[in-house]
Amino acid sequence: MWLLDKMLRSLVRQGQLRVVDHDGTEHRYGDLSADPLTIRLTDKGAALHIARDPRLGTGEAYTDGRLVIEPPHDIRDMVLLVMGNAARSSGALNPPSPAKKLLDRLGSRLDQINYRSRASKNVVHHYGLTREFYELFLDEDRMYSMAYFTDPANSLEQAQVDKKALIAAKLHLPRDARHLRVLDIGCGWGGFALFLNKHYGCDVLGVSLAPDQVKFANERAEAAGVADKVKFELIDYRDVTGRFDRISSIGMIEHLGKPHYEEYYAKTFGLLADDGVMLTHTIGKPGMSGSTDAWVRKYIFPGHYLPCVSDLALAHEQTGWKIADIEELRQHYAWTLAEWYRRAMLHREQIVKMFDERFFRMWQFYLVGAEQGFRNGTMVNFHVQATKRAGVLPVTRDYITAEAARLSAAEGTPVWHLEREAAE
Repeated sequence: MWLLDKMLRSLVRQGQLRVVDHDGTEHRYGDLSADPLTIRLTDKGAALHIARDPRLGTGEAYTDGRLVIEPPHDIRDMVLLVMGNAARSSGALNPPSPAKKLLDRLGSRLDQINYRSRASKNVVHHYGLTREFYELFLDEDRMYSMAYFTDPANSLEQAQVDKKALIAAKLHLPRDARHLRVLDIGCGWGGFALFLNKHYGCDVLGVSLAPDQVKFANERAEAAGVADKVKFELIDYRDVTGRFDRISSIGMIEHLGKPHYEEYYAKTFGLLADDGVMLTHTIGKPGMSGSTDAWVRKYIFPGHYLPCVSDLALAHEQTGWKIADIEELRQHYAWTLAEWYRRAMLHREQIVKMFDERFFRMWQFYLVGAEQGFRNGTMVNFHVQATKRAGVLPVTRDYITAEAARLSAAEGTPVWHLEREAAE
C-alpha cells in the first residue's frame, strides 16, 4: 500500500478520497473537510497492481472487482475526482520509468499494424457486441461517435442530428444531389448515409468491417424504401472501387493505426472526383501524440491510435490533398459520453444479462475514462476538410453554419423529393 499511498498523497488536493485496504486499514487524501468518496480494495495485491501502472491497473482492478466504490458514489465519481486532480497537477499520475515508456511505445506501435485480417478482427472485437447492446445507450439513430451540442442542454438525439448536419454541411453538397455519389467509410449502422440521402437525394455507399452493422444498415435502407440509392457493403476500404463526389469518414481513422495513414489517404485521393470534398471526423490528441492507452488497447479498441493535427496534416500533404479547413471540437464528446454512461446505468440489468457483471464494469470504466479525457483536455475531436484542388469550396466558412442550421431545422420535415413534388 505504501507506493499507492505515496502517489495519492501527492496527487489528490481537491475533494476527499478515502481508501480502505483489504485488511481494513483506512487512508484519507485531499481536503479532509469535504465529503469523502470511499473505495475499498478487496485483496492484498490490489494496491500494488494499481500503483505499478495506475491507468491500466485501476481499470483492471475495477473490472475484476478488486476495487469497489462504496455507495452513494460510483466509478464515474472516482475517475473524475482523481483525473481532475491529475489535470490540475500537470496530469502526471506516477510517471513510468524510461524502460516502461519505451515498452509502452513499442507495444503501441506494434498494435497499430492493422493488416487486413487483423483490422477485421479488431473491428468485430468492439462493434460485434450486437446492435441490441448499443441500442441501450445510444441515440435513436444509433450514432456511435461524438454528438455536437450547440447547447449543452440539448438532448442526445438533437445533438446527434446537429452533428450529422455539421458534417453534411462541410461536404458542401448541392440541394439536389441526385446525380452525385458519396462514400461513407466506417458507416456504422447507416445513420449518416440515410441522412445524406434524405436531405440531398444522393447515392451513398457505406462500407464497414462489422457484419452486424452492415446487415442492419441494409435493413434500414430497405425499410426506408431507398435501398436502390443507399447501399452498405462488408468490405475493407482498400478494396473499394469506382469514383465518388464526396467521401465522409466518421470515427474510422482511430482504427487505422498511424503506419497506415499514407496508404489510407492515397486510396481515398484516388477514389474522389477532382472537384470532390472529403471530411474526416476523428478523435485525436491536442498535443503531440505518443503511445496509446494500454487499457483501452487491451480491452476496448485493439489496434487504435489517436492522431494529433500534425499526423493528419502530414498524411494529407504526402498524398496530394489540399486541406481546406481544420476544426477542433472539445467538450462535445465529454457531454456525449456522460449521457451514454447515464443511459447504460439505466439499463444495467439488461447489459449484465446480455454479458455479465465484469463486462458491465469494464464498459463503465471505458465510458468514464474516455469522458474524463475530453473533459480534462487530453483528448479532442478533429474535423479535417480536404479537396484535391483549389477553388472547390467557398472562400469563407459562412456556408457551413448556414447549411448546418438548415439541415437541423429540416430534419423533422418530409424527405427532399416529397418536398420537391409538393412544390411542383
